[in-house]
Amino acid sequence: MTLERPRPRLIDNRRIHRLVERAAALPDVRAEVEANHDDNRWWPLSITDPRMRMLAAGWSTRVSYRMVETYRHVILTADARGFDALANASAGDLAALVRPIGLPRTRIDYLRSLADLCTLWDKHAIDPSSPAAGVDDLVADFAERVRGASFKVAQCALLNARGYHSGIVPVDSGMVGKLAPALGIELPNGAVAHERFRHILEAAVHAYRDDFRSLAIRHEYAATIPNDVEPTWWVHLVLIYFKRLYLNGPSPRLCTRRPVCTQVVDCPHRKRGA
Repeated sequence: MTLERPRPRLIDNRRIHRLVERAAALPDVRAEVEANHDDNRWWPLSITDPRMRMLAAGWSTRVSYRMVETYRHVILTADARGFDALANASAGDLAALVRPIGLPRTRIDYLRSLADLCTLWDKHAIDPSSPAAGVDDLVADFAERVRGASFKVAQCALLNARGYHSGIVPVDSGMVGKLAPALGIELPNGAVAHERFRHILEAAVHAYRDDFRSLAIRHEYAATIPNDVEPTWWVHLVLIYFKRLYLNGPSPRLCTRRPVCTQVVDCPHRKRGA
């Protein structure tokens, strides 16, 4: 099911811009973004096969941040074997490979159905890594055909296949459950919320592309943003690490009056205990 993109709302664009503006100035957010922007720890550039990159995005789900190095070892080992070899491997072989990150049945099902989808796309001359292929349609097709994917995994898979700077802002469950309410953005129930929020965030980046690029320069981010792209990848990382560091807790520095208060953290409301 391909969702129709909503008409961008000025108030949503402004709130997202203000939050990114404040979050980008936080040193701990900056450190995490810089560690993952140019060569992401979860989806490393050393993996070049788009099919393997889509596999990496799916296998990274439900792996905690503290297990990132364990996950990297698994996915780099898988990449060394090659996608075709993995697709033809036995269930026992694959279960042994993914055992360190758990959920072997789920990850094997994801691989098998991903291989089937790649075969189908190849038959119809669809290249998921090509800018000519529509993102919304591919995300919908991926979410429908790949077991355990849904919209949120499909977004990550397509972004990873196309490259970090492909104009996609992937949305995880924490962004739906924590970030959207902090922004005062209402989303529909269910898996479609991830796709709706993606559309809203991408519209905001489009509206403030130059402002966001200036923010990265102003705060001296060690992050390479190509000149000919909108800074969707940078904005995604700023938001997802702000969510992790300040909303998952939530942090005592976070103002409880969001989105009315645009200070976000360390505002007078918190100091007064209001």
